[in-house]
Amino acid sequence: MEGINKTEEDAFTVSQLTGLIKTMLEGSFSNVVLKGEISNFKPSASGHLYFSLKDSNAQISAVMFRGSASYLNFKPKDGTFVLVKGKISVYEPRGNYQLIISSMIEAGVGNIMEMIEMRKRKLAAEGLFNSDKKKPLPFFPKTIGVVTSSNGAALRDIINIRNRRNPKVNIIVLPSLVQGDTAASSIEYMIKVANKYEICDALIIGRGGGSLEDLLPFSEENVVRAVAESKIPTVTAVGHEIDWALCDFASDKRAPTPSAAAEILIPELNVIQGNIEYFKDELLNGINAKINSTRLLLKTFDTENMRTRLQNIEQRLSERFDRAFESLEQLMKKIIEEKRHKVALCRQTIENCSPQTVFDRGYSMVCDKDGNVIRSADQVKSGDFIKIRPATGEFEAAVK
Repeated sequence: MEGINKTEEDAFTVSQLTGLIKTMLEGSFSNVVLKGEISNFKPSASGHLYFSLKDSNAQISAVMFRGSASYLNFKPKDGTFVLVKGKISVYEPRGNYQLIISSMIEAGVGNIMEMIEMRKRKLAAEGLFNSDKKKPLPFFPKTIGVVTSSNGAALRDIINIRNRRNPKVNIIVLPSLVQGDTAASSIEYMIKVANKYEICDALIIGRGGGSLEDLLPFSEENVVRAVAESKIPTVTAVGHEIDWALCDFASDKRAPTPSAAAEILIPELNVIQGNIEYFKDELLNGINAKINSTRLLLKTFDTENMRTRLQNIEQRLSERFDRAFESLEQLMKKIIEEKRHKVALCRQTIENCSPQTVFDRGYSMVCDKDGNVIRSADQVKSGDFIKIRPATGEFEAAVK
């Protein structure tokens, strides 16, 4: 072979070379202090922590086993800037190397998280996350648009949920890049296309899980603004339940996963059909009950029954009239008797005041010859003629 002068016996085997690298790396980097930003953090059920440490130019795989992780005084997550101590280990069967961390302390917030937090504060100040801007989700959307990768697991999950819950709901895929430098503009474009042509009743915007960098397009400012300005109700589903993006704050509803977004928007067909049957039965039962009660009521309106009912009504009214007439007659008699009594009292009073009554008691009225009543002896003199009127008759006399 051209360029190779050594014999086959002088060549390294893969195992020999890997072993030599293992010896050199593990021997040279048995006590390494490293700083970097946590990325693609994946804790295991057993308590081990798997992640990458990165800076602006490179990254290295790392693991912190359960025993060492139990001494941590903070909760690691993507974007956390840390200072670690450990050693390099080479896994010979795969030829991979990684950093086995024995201790780790938090050194500050990573550049990506710091940038996202600053952007979040800016957009929140503009009111893009206000709750009064949230639109209600449709109860039964006929068509759902999905802005995601056309070959991603998220789309398959959504379609599976649709097939299981309600195949009558249409799914329109708005294929978009969900990772990389141009992903944000691709997502924004598809959101605007859906709104321009009004192609669906609701939008699902999202993707499956990934590292903080993988999910970064969904926190880009243009994507957040497109979600906030969408006239179509939006549900964002970025990554897994522990993941989040800025578009989650601008959407009308945040779902922990794409599958959950589909379950939020797609009602179960069998439940709807069951409710329809239930309410149909309730309506029919109500109608039948009303018809039966009306029939029973109509039976009471036959000729004989009506005559009896009218007679009963007439009798009650006649009895009321008789009672009213008797009461009125008694009242009138009472009023007449009272008036008669008052008239008798007035008559008695008038009679008591009559001059004839005074005359009857023995009094007389004395007048001069001209008929003027004499009330004092000074009105007459000796020799005058006077007229005297007792109770009956009249006579003259001379004054002496």
